[in-house]
Amino acid sequence: VQLQASGGGLVQAGGSLRLSCVVTGRTFSGRTIAWFRQAPGRERAFVAAIRWSGGTIYYADSAKGRFTISRDNAKNTVYVQMNSLKPEDTAVYYCATGNTITSTTMRPQAYDYWGQGTLVTVSS
Repeated sequence: VQLQASGGGLVQAGGSLRLSCVVTGRTFSGRTIAWFRQAPGRERAFVAAIRWSGGTIYYADSAKGRFTISRDNAKNTVYVQMNSLKPEDTAVYYCATGNTITSTTMRPQAYDYWGQGTLVTVSS
């Protein structure tokens, strides 16, 4: 399985970015695709996730109301639209996939394949 994340960049506070994660290499039925982020000196933190089958969506509290996760089955791609960005959203954003259940969806340990990360920098 390979995951390719893209879409990061430099944006001013209040701006928007859309990150993309292309997943290839195996079938995804039953899998969850998630976004995590890691700021310098901090642990990797859950952002949002979507189940490939059924489309159940999960958000971290910090993402609710500002971020929207979606998927394009035909393109094997998961997106996260990030609006109203804040300087504290600055981090490397990673996409990952794993066989998760509701209680494990927000844990990085539940994901067995990771992309390379894309840097999001929000200036104040």
